[in-house]
Parts: sequence; C-alpha cells; structure tokens
Amino acid sequence: MNLHEYQGKELLSRAGVRVQRGYVASTPEEAVEAAKKLAEETGTRYFVIKAQVHAGGRGKAGGVKLAKNLDEVYEKAKEILGMRLVTPQTGKEGKKVHQVLVAEDVYYPGPSEPEEYYMSVMLNREKASDMIMYSPEGGMNIEEVAERSPDKIFVEHIDPAHGLQDFQARRIAFNLGLKGQAFKEMVKFVKNLYKAYKDNDAKLVEINPVLKTSDDKILAVDSKVVIDDNALFRHPDIAAMRDIREENPIEVEAKEAGLNYVALDGNVGCMVNGAGLAMATMDLIKQSGGEPANFLDVGGTADAERVEKGFRIILKDPKVKAILVNIFGGIVRADRVAQGIVDAYNNMKGEINVPIIVRLQGTNADKAKELIEKSGIPVHFVTEFKEAADKVKEVLEAREG
Repeated sequence: MNLHEYQGKELLSRAGVRVQRGYVASTPEEAVEAAKKLAEETGTRYFVIKAQVHAGGRGKAGGVKLAKNLDEVYEKAKEILGMRLVTPQTGKEGKKVHQVLVAEDVYYPGPSEPEEYYMSVMLNREKASDMIMYSPEGGMNIEEVAERSPDKIFVEHIDPAHGLQDFQARRIAFNLGLKGQAFKEMVKFVKNLYKAYKDNDAKLVEINPVLKTSDDKILAVDSKVVIDDNALFRHPDIAAMRDIREENPIEVEAKEAGLNYVALDGNVGCMVNGAGLAMATMDLIKQSGGEPANFLDVGGTADAERVEKGFRIILKDPKVKAILVNIFGGIVRADRVAQGIVDAYNNMKGEINVPIIVRLQGTNADKAKELIEKSGIPVHFVTEFKEAADKVKEVLEAREG
C-alpha cells in the first residue's frame, strides 16, 4: 500500500526520524491556517506547498511551489488543488490533486551550505537481506545518478536476523562525506530510518532528498513509503491511511469483489486461476501478437458469480479487444467453471461485445467442453495452449481487419 508524503513522514517521525514539518490541507483556506500554525511552531518565514499524490516527479510537473507569505500560500494552494498532475509515474492521464502539504522552509541560511543526499531502505531478495541504498547525489532521480555516476551509488546490506549495526550506520555517514555534528546526526538518522522500515513492515522507505541543513541537522524533506499489504492486519492504523482515490478504480472494485486483479496496458483480457498459470497465459498472449490487458486470478472457486464479476471488471477497460479464459480444473471442476461461464454469459447478454476464447483443462474437462458446446453461447473453445494462442491471434486480426 502506497502512502502519501505526509503519511510517510508521520510514520518516520514516530520512529524518531527528523522530518520537514508540515500540515495537510484540502482547501486554500485550510492551507493558510496550516501556514499560520506552522509559523507559530517553527518560526519559518517561507512555506513549501506540495501536491499529495502517489507519484514522484511532482516538482518538475508544477506540483511543488514556494510561498513567501500567506497570500502566496493561498494562491499556490489554489493553483495546485484540483489540478491534474502529470509525471512520468502517472502516465499521460495524470492524477487529480485532492490535498496539499504545507511544509516549513528548511533551506535557511546558516554557517554552512545545505547538502542533499539520497537514501532508501528495501529488501534485496537476491541476497536475502535488507539493504540501504544511498548516494551523495540527492534531489534527482536515482536512475539518472546510477547511469551517469555509478560510483556515487553505495549499498549497505543488513542481515535481518541481527539488524543494522552501529559500524554500518557510521560507514554510511562516512561515505556521504560528513563529519562533526552532521556525522553524528546522520548516524542517528540512519538507525531510526531502518527502525521505521522494520517496525511498519515496509517494502520501501525512500527519502529524496535527505537534507543536511545549514546548521548541520539531518532531516527527511520528502518521503515515499510503501507498506507490505500482507502485513496490514498488524497495522490497522496504517490500513486506515489508504486513499482509494489514488488507486485504479477497477482494481479497487476487483479487490472488494475478492478478485486478484492488476491492470496492464494491453488489448487481451485474461481470466485464470492461479498466479503461475496467469504468467504462462500472459506469455501466450504476447506470443500470439497481443498484449495482456490485465492479471485476473479468480481463485479456486470459479463459479458463475465470480466469473461474471471477472467479465464485468475486464470489460470496464475500453482497450480490451478479446478475452482469454484459461482455467485448470484442479481444486474446482472444469465443468463447474464451464457452467459458470455459460451462466455469466447469459446474465450479461448484450454487454459482452468482444470475442471470448475458453480453454478448460483438468478434472471433467470433456464434460466442460460438451456443456459449452450444447449451450450455444458464442465462445471459442480450445484445448491446447498453441490452439489458444492461434485463436487469440485470429480474433485480433479479424477485429483489426
């Protein structure tokens, strides 16, 4: 589950990580009140207005603006709220901004120059360890840094059984070129950042930039936090932070229906049971010249209700030109799935306007074929994988022709 910047900072702050302080607002008036409160608490003279969407690259897209007084806070918040922010991570359709974070200005003058770093904590599956990736080149896409200056990317591997060791935190501060008070601050920052990652069952905690202020404080100016969905039962407070406005509405509907669905960019919808078969089915679609439009696993109870919900969800995507149903009857009998397809099709008469290819194998596959053929519904029943691929290719070419 993705969190907004202000939500991620709340979790970081609980773990002792120093963060850029701020308050969230949904209207320009609330933004002004937030700025007043912030000024009283921190003494900040300037304010940063940040769009709160689940995407990076907000600054370049016009979603981050500096305000030098309360009038500008109102105007900048008004400009950002309601805008459709388009970044490389949102796609061309962009995301509507419903909230802004009014944050303190942390780039104030002092005895030294501010410096920006990059830091993230995540799991390294290959090494079966946690890892902290960091760089002295903060404030820009880490991919650009890796391409231009790979020597500026450092990685610290952490044994989950023992956790982050003191010498590792010190090595990170040393590699970032810090000394004195800033060095001590960074050691503390790294320890607390890793604590936040572990305590909240995060899949990713990314801070870009981590800032050394002009008076040698170390703090998180931004935050990207992704929580492991499988651990949310342990964190009801975090689960309550979910913002479904930021999620694909079709995926939200599928989740509520108990279906495992992930939207993709292709033209062939697929309905399967089991993740492994789903992967193979998507490969089959690509080999046939198509592109998978989704991952949809109906699970082991592919009855008429679930099949119908699956069809309705797939057909919400206007890019879908054909649907491939590929189900193996193991836990569930193939003839039961076939009856579900027949019932769903009859319930949706007039709503299904794309060709459907059905491949059912496993228990009672022969009965499933007989059932579908006797039903008279206009679906293409196939037996082999190659047959399915050829039929997908055939129906796509017919629609394009």
